[in-house]
Amino acid sequence: MEPELPSRRPKRADARRNFDALVAAAREAFEEQRAQTSLEDVARRAGVSIATLYRNFPTREDLVEEVNREAVEALCRAAGDVADLEPWDALATWLRHFVEYIGTKLAFAESLNRTTDGFQACRRAMREAGGPLLARAQEAGAARPDSSIDDVLRMISGITAVEYVDEAQRERVFEFALAGLRRSA
Repeated sequence: MEPELPSRRPKRADARRNFDALVAAAREAFEEQRAQTSLEDVARRAGVSIATLYRNFPTREDLVEEVNREAVEALCRAAGDVADLEPWDALATWLRHFVEYIGTKLAFAESLNRTTDGFQACRRAMREAGGPLLARAQEAGAARPDSSIDDVLRMISGITAVEYVDEAQRERVFEFALAGLRRSA
């Protein structure tokens, strides 16, 4: 199921090109520089003026929201991509995609709690994408029956947003979280 998330993308071809260039530049800049990314740098990377950036994205939050929207759409598509796996494997694999989303989008981690319509739509889309995977794992007896998708996404968000010594430590902590979610035989 393709999520329907609000986008500011313009209809005119030339305006869409600028818009798409700004979103691509912002995505790249946020991944490299996180919260320190300046809007001037985004405009420069996109090859447009700062006025064009502000015409498309009146606030920094508008730009962050659009980049986040695209990432959430990809995360939601990933839920469909893993749906044919065994119930536990589907859930665990999708949660790994969620970890990548949070890990590469630390600039957005705090955004998950914002109350704008766009961020709320993204949160709903993530719950709607992951909820059936969790429910399937619960029905198969593979996941704890007392967990909700909101519980799981908050847990994974929390452990992913923390700084780790190395990738091996991050993986161990993720495995601990999965073990806590998995129903004991």
